[in-house]
Amino acid sequence: MPKVTIQDIANELGLSRNTVSKAINSTGVIADSTRDTILKKAAEMGYKLFAIQNTMTKENAPVQSEKKELVLLTGAVLGSSHFAAKMLDEMQTQALRLGYGFTMYRVMPQEREELRLPVNFDAKRVAGLFCVEMFDMAYSQMLCSLGIPILFIDTSVPFEEKPLAADVLLMENRSGIYTFIKEMVSRGQKDFGFVGEALHCMSFYERYDAFMGAIRLFGMEHHPEWCFTGNSRGLNYPSHSDYIAYLEEKFTSCKSFPSVLICANDFVATDVIQVLKKLGKNVPNDVLLCGFDDSPESRIISPSLTTIHIKGQAMGCAAIEMLFSRIKNPNSPFRTLYIETNIVYRESTER
Repeated sequence: MPKVTIQDIANELGLSRNTVSKAINSTGVIADSTRDTILKKAAEMGYKLFAIQNTMTKENAPVQSEKKELVLLTGAVLGSSHFAAKMLDEMQTQALRLGYGFTMYRVMPQEREELRLPVNFDAKRVAGLFCVEMFDMAYSQMLCSLGIPILFIDTSVPFEEKPLAADVLLMENRSGIYTFIKEMVSRGQKDFGFVGEALHCMSFYERYDAFMGAIRLFGMEHHPEWCFTGNSRGLNYPSHSDYIAYLEEKFTSCKSFPSVLICANDFVATDVIQVLKKLGKNVPNDVLLCGFDDSPESRIISPSLTTIHIKGQAMGCAAIEMLFSRIKNPNSPFRTLYIETNIVYRESTER
């Protein structure tokens, strides 16, 4: 049977390819009736992710109501390099299989500061919310006050605030770092540092906390001068160039360098490689380096990056399960769930 394309659907409906693409990929703004017509036709024709809808059982079908949209809010651009890319694919697949629309909105800085919802966000249609890269506590609390079932995939560090009235999904942030440091100690390494803004989000905090715990557990000396856990002074949301400048300032002030650096994620690790190279230091000859996420770039940069792999597809499945559980049982206790990770050794720790 020939593969159904977006153009095929457009031809059947007499619409432009661009309009059909907007409906299927939840991008741009189109009329709700047009979106519903396109999604229905895509399911009838067996287009990709929609084909499975044809065999959906009555038990899995959503209760008929106005609230038939699952919405993802994000504070960042979620490109193919972001750990959430595979997770989002799985979430959309599962949402459509269950008969729900799936729409993504980016919360812009001004909207965040003014505690405003994105333009075109219609709470009357929303059955549940996913939040990714939403690390402003005041904005998160505002979302929790809407009365909509909500799941945060990673979250802000809430120690000085009231905990969020929401479920939370996280990757397992600690065991990979313990395993990595144990391996480095077995190789005779003694001098460790950490790079990453520890209070940026809960995952970064847990990774730094795991680093500190492992240093104590394995009897290593803690060197605060090798832990760069802040950002550019006075900036709550530094640009990439601001953060590079911060790293250059911190590394330049070092009288000596650690033999091993653990970074809060792969993007930070890539920045560290760049800054160290500028200062005449080589990874892995001078410094062994480990990231976190297992981004596509971690496999193609030179040297390829030792990192901790996040299982995006498993997180996507868990996200759907958690949000639908909250929709069905709105008064049940809030949950925090962790999805396992695993370490991947590459050239950046080979010496």
